[in-house]
Amino acid sequence: MPMRWKKFIGVFALLAILVVYTLLVMRAAVAILPIAGPIGQFVFYAIAGMAWVVPVRYLILWMNRPGRGENV
Repeated sequence: MPMRWKKFIGVFALLAILVVYTLLVMRAAVAILPIAGPIGQFVFYAIAGMAWVVPVRYLILWMNRPGRGENV
């Protein structure tokens, strides 16, 4: 698949991942944060703020890998 198409698909996949991740984190926050203390809230926000990077990293690596038959 040409890089142009990979990047086109990747943009929409990135948006979808972020929307789904945001909704999941909001749902978890509603369930966890009312009973968590200040340290628990800090840990939750630290983990939730960084966890989205993991799946997006692999998506960006895929988007930037040249396709078959393309010169580097």
